[in-house]
Amino acid sequence: KELEVLQSIADLTVKADEQAVFKCEVSDEKVTGKWFKDGIEVQPSDRIKIAHFGRTHKLTIDDVKPSDAGDYTFVPDGYALSLSAKLNFLEIKIEYVPRQDPPKIHLDTGGRDNKNITVAAGNKLRFDVEVTGEPAPVVCWMKGDQVVSEAEGRVRVETRKTVSSFVIEGSERGDEGPYTITAANPVGEDKAEIFVRIVDVPNPPENVKCTSVGEDSAFITWDPPSFDGRVPVKGYLMERKKVSSSRWTKLNFDVYESTTYEARKMIEGVLYEMRVFAVNDIGISQPSTSSKPFMPIAPTGEPTHLGVVDVTDSTCALKWRPPEKIGAGGIDGYIIEYRTEGSDQWVQANEEPVGKNQYRVKDLPGGEKMLFRVFAVNVAGRSPPATLSQAITIREIVENPKIRVPRNLRSKLIKAVGEKVNLVIPFRGKPRPIVTWFKDGALLEDKTVGTRTSEVDSILFIRSAERRHSGVFTLSVQIENMSDSANINIQVVEKPGPPINVHVTDIWGFNAALEWKPPKDDGNCEIIGYTIQKCDMKTKEWFTVYEHNRRPSCTVSDLVMGNEYSFRVFSENICGLSDDPGNSKNTAVINKTGLIYQPKPYKEKDMNRSPKFTAPLVDRSVIAGYTTAISCAVRGNPKPKIIWMKNNITIKGDPKFLMQNKQGVLTLNIRKTSLFDGGRYSCRAINELGVDEVDCKLEVQGADFPLKYLEDKSS
Repeated sequence: KELEVLQSIADLTVKADEQAVFKCEVSDEKVTGKWFKDGIEVQPSDRIKIAHFGRTHKLTIDDVKPSDAGDYTFVPDGYALSLSAKLNFLEIKIEYVPRQDPPKIHLDTGGRDNKNITVAAGNKLRFDVEVTGEPAPVVCWMKGDQVVSEAEGRVRVETRKTVSSFVIEGSERGDEGPYTITAANPVGEDKAEIFVRIVDVPNPPENVKCTSVGEDSAFITWDPPSFDGRVPVKGYLMERKKVSSSRWTKLNFDVYESTTYEARKMIEGVLYEMRVFAVNDIGISQPSTSSKPFMPIAPTGEPTHLGVVDVTDSTCALKWRPPEKIGAGGIDGYIIEYRTEGSDQWVQANEEPVGKNQYRVKDLPGGEKMLFRVFAVNVAGRSPPATLSQAITIREIVENPKIRVPRNLRSKLIKAVGEKVNLVIPFRGKPRPIVTWFKDGALLEDKTVGTRTSEVDSILFIRSAERRHSGVFTLSVQIENMSDSANINIQVVEKPGPPINVHVTDIWGFNAALEWKPPKDDGNCEIIGYTIQKCDMKTKEWFTVYEHNRRPSCTVSDLVMGNEYSFRVFSENICGLSDDPGNSKNTAVINKTGLIYQPKPYKEKDMNRSPKFTAPLVDRSVIAGYTTAISCAVRGNPKPKIIWMKNNITIKGDPKFLMQNKQGVLTLNIRKTSLFDGGRYSCRAINELGVDEVDCKLEVQGADFPLKYLEDKSS
């Protein structure tokens, strides 16, 4: 590709100390080249500068000297082409007297107020100032003590001939302030000041909150923005949204000037949020922080049945019932206020709403007549007040002490050994009485018996009753020289011991006469009867003959001729039968004549036996995904060890299986069966006398197994 010369180098004639500029232009902006003077390559220096801008190549010589005269040539790299020109040095010997004028800064350029300059944040500011003077003055821009440089930057100074330009790219709030321009030359100095004012959109409004709500409305307030952008705020725009939604809805299109707004047409019981925008002549601010969620709800009705429960010399206890009308917002609590009769200044008694329907107002002036009122509070605010119809005089009311024994404690209280005892004895009296407990006439000092006393009752409690706790407990309440007391009789009982000296006294016909003596330990209560059992020595099985027999003797009838019998007797009280029986020390043999009585020493029966399953495992078919269980029953003495197996592999440590043993009934629970749980299950019982084993087959069907088939199987 050939290189075209668009502009050749022109010959120059210059004077001493002037500037000589050789410039040429070629068609290809990527072409580089070299400059030569009289055939020698020109090297750049402080006075000689070589530049390449696009297609233009320039050689600049400052402060031309006589030695700079000669032929200058530009040779493009890679092309057989050269451009030449001649530099002629002109020597003029003229005596020059320079003109001298003091510098002058002209701020009235453009016919506007140049002392104060206003610019919107984010916009560009360019302020041109004409500066004259001879020789040319040096211009300096400063903000405070900081010099504004002429280097490339967001805030900079540009100079051309007699104009100095102050430039700010993308104005910011920090650029605001006074700026000083100074022009100086050897003749003098001039100075001027300007003030740059940055205006912006305002900051968002602050502290947006809901102050009160109605059935379908809410009052919203906020504080003006902390910075108005140097332009007065014209008003506000509001938006709201449901908490469950992400869509904001505009509430006004025209600017709203007040900082209080009533939002309407909302749904009761739905949570909303609000946000606010501030507006000035520059624009709209960012949105404020959303308010705390609020719910449009109508206030509740006033509390009902407000009354006085108690009065002391400095307090008054109030009680009331909830309002008859309670909206969707429910009740957050109650506020109690009081005032002295004749005053119109109500004082709030509680800082936070109380949740209970009663409250004791404290620190009241003694002897004064006070009025009280109660508000119900929810998110909608306070309800109408419930007010006492007449004033209450604040003074202590003396009331004689009186114990109110509950009906169930007026008779003897019977508790079994190990049971808990918890007695609540209410009393009344003012001022608060002194409460003392006694046991059997002595001051109660047993550490296993606890007491706790409040203003209206006293509690006696025993965590685990023992027979030594039996006795008469006395509660005494005293106010000065007035007192009252009440007795509570507690009897701690347990099962009795066995009857003693059980023996056969006579035999006739098919009958046998038994006698015994009452047990040594009656369980701390009356023996109410005896249970008599007989045992045929052939079958070794016991049968009950009499229950609740009142006398310590009986006659056993309907005995079998030729059989030998043994007898045992259980004693009984209100706790039940004794744990152990009293066994007869002899036996009765019934012969043909029915007249022979043959005592025989009692021999304890050997109960040891090898394990034996009394109920086998049964094959089952179940549906996958459901919990199932297989069961069997075993007996043996000593108690056998039980081993469950699946397909002859011991089941151990698998949380899917739960093994239970209740009185010899063995159960294997299989949680959420799957197809892999099918197979043959077996149960093995082992003790030192032998081994026994039963098994069954468990079939697990898929979830689509016909329901009718299962119903037929179950039937």
